[in-house]
Amino acid sequence: MSRSEIKEFLDEKVIRYNTPKFIESDPIQIPHLFSKKEDIEIAGFLTATIAWGNRKSILNNSEKLMKLMDMSPYDFVVNHQESDLDNLDGFVHRTFNSTDLKYFIKALNNIYQNHTGLERIFTEGSEINSLQPAIHNFKSVFFEIPHEKRTEKHVSDPLKNSAAKRINMFLRWMVRDDRTGVDFGLWKNLSPSQLSCPLDVHSGNVARKLGLLKRKMNDAKALAELDQNLRKMDPQDPVKYDFALFGLGVFEKGQF
Repeated sequence: MSRSEIKEFLDEKVIRYNTPKFIESDPIQIPHLFSKKEDIEIAGFLTATIAWGNRKSILNNSEKLMKLMDMSPYDFVVNHQESDLDNLDGFVHRTFNSTDLKYFIKALNNIYQNHTGLERIFTEGSEINSLQPAIHNFKSVFFEIPHEKRTEKHVSDPLKNSAAKRINMFLRWMVRDDRTGVDFGLWKNLSPSQLSCPLDVHSGNVARKLGLLKRKMNDAKALAELDQNLRKMDPQDPVKYDFALFGLGVFEKGQF
């Protein structure tokens, strides 16, 4: 296919998959349980953090996590006592365990109490055409209080060549207003034009099949290559194509 044919093909797939029906099987359904900005942010961030592996397990554990916080994640983060964290004992999703979770709650508390919240941190570290430096900045702030070294692996760093799939997905949820009710568009200080596609095995394989990605590894360099090609098709909203690439990979099994 020519570049214009690829764009037309993917634009059609965006229309097909960027609909409220997408929410039914996607981790984004967890932050959609809430209406308050801070609840959505925290539910989204924690859900995105454990969004790897079996989708059913991701959804079940994310819902369990919200219940452990009494379905009031912001209130739990900012008002919890040390004894309240005992309720989190035994939580585990793959390699993310209760030790990690307890630190995440403390780090989020620090961010909301001392840094004016998640949006402010990502905004301060952003560049005009990229949020990858902002993710690096966020990780530095997130781990500025005492913590176990093992927990650092649960927040990716693009400046260490990570594609940072889960944080880029979280940022898509927060920044992009798709007008269909899927992505939230809560963060008005950032632009969809700064976003990067959440690059995983599915979107990566489809992108390679379409000639949008040549690099074989799904790392930060591959993300930069994919970003460049998606921005050529839509510089204002490049990550709308995440719906197309993911849908083609997961729902259509890459058959096209």
